[in-house]
Amino acid sequence: MNIKNRLVLMNFLQFFIWGSWLLTIGAYWFQTKQWSGTEFGAIFSTMGIASLFMPAIAGIIADRWINAEKLYGIFHIMGAILLFTVPMVDDPSMMFWIMLINMIFYMPTIALSITVCYSSMRSKGMDIVKEYPPIRVWGTVGFIVALWTVSLSGFETSALQFYVASAASLFLGLYAFTLPSCPPLGKGHKKSIAEALGLNAFALFKSTKMALFFIFAMLLGASLQLTNAYGDTFLHDFANVDAFKDLIAVKYPAIIMSISQISETLFILTIPFFLKRFGIKKVMLFSMIAWVLRFGLFAYGDPASNLWMIVLSCIIYGLAFDFFNISGSLFVETQSDPSIRASAQGLFMMMTNGFGAFLGSRLSGIVIDEYFLMADGQFDWRGIWLAFAGYSLVVAILFALFFKHKHNPEAVAGLNH
Repeated sequence: MNIKNRLVLMNFLQFFIWGSWLLTIGAYWFQTKQWSGTEFGAIFSTMGIASLFMPAIAGIIADRWINAEKLYGIFHIMGAILLFTVPMVDDPSMMFWIMLINMIFYMPTIALSITVCYSSMRSKGMDIVKEYPPIRVWGTVGFIVALWTVSLSGFETSALQFYVASAASLFLGLYAFTLPSCPPLGKGHKKSIAEALGLNAFALFKSTKMALFFIFAMLLGASLQLTNAYGDTFLHDFANVDAFKDLIAVKYPAIIMSISQISETLFILTIPFFLKRFGIKKVMLFSMIAWVLRFGLFAYGDPASNLWMIVLSCIIYGLAFDFFNISGSLFVETQSDPSIRASAQGLFMMMTNGFGAFLGSRLSGIVIDEYFLMADGQFDWRGIWLAFAGYSLVVAILFALFFKHKHNPEAVAGLNH
């Protein structure tokens, strides 16, 4: 197997692991375990907590002491052990700690997989700019295949989804040790602790424009966790209505939700056109409006006559996710000094996947339990989605009013070179 195909397999498994449970854990939590929304918010906050510090720590270890591919393999093997224990947990508090430790091992593997790819491709003289995107897209394919696997096998509300993820994680962990050597390149290079942890990028907060950008990145990061956490279990709840319980969308919600990831792969291709034509501020504003539509369509959708609303919401997700994440990272690239660009990208991820994910997960669980839990124990899904849509609308209005940035087509074009 050539190096390209080996990296394709690595990326496929990297996100297959996540796709095996990320969108369906809510169905297991609410439908099977019947635990509370507040406790579920805590579970989903674990990836945010882990994202605050583990990618930086793993980066230091891979830079100084251990080959990146070996560290990557060790983390996935540890993750496999933890995922295997999840079905044995019968207490939400213990579940929180198991998932937190699992996320501590999983979240840094996303960055490590990129390091392994870049290092392996450079060693083979490959053109990273040209050849990496077609390799990375197989990660999204892996996520989609995992969703379909879990859904068609009937594991969406079952603990067996964690065994699927565990098996994939163990295989990838062992497979990682066969990948090309990626030795530490930072030995002998002395850095301050602040530089090693990427804290020097916080200097960007001195700029009002950049400070506002990172605040809005955090607020949008919260929106992403809302849709990941509650989309699948929302569709599962229609099984409580006789008119809906036998419909395809209720039997296989994860397959419907996978339209979001399919859309994501397509909208990536449109970003260069939109960035050049409209500029980063407008593109990010499109993303925020798309989040409003994403949640609003869920509020009025159903698996029967209004299934088109749910499908359209999933299609819009691709725009909402890509136009924010990718255009946001490009904005950081154009606004940061070359000496801190890597750290600045880490700061962007910290604000979205770290603080944003944590706040969105924890606060949404508390708000749902307080205001949208009906007397019979069922959730007021229309109210929940409209509240999320209202939140996204407020963020969009504030962004339009307060974020000032003049579009520079040359700066965008320069990113292609």
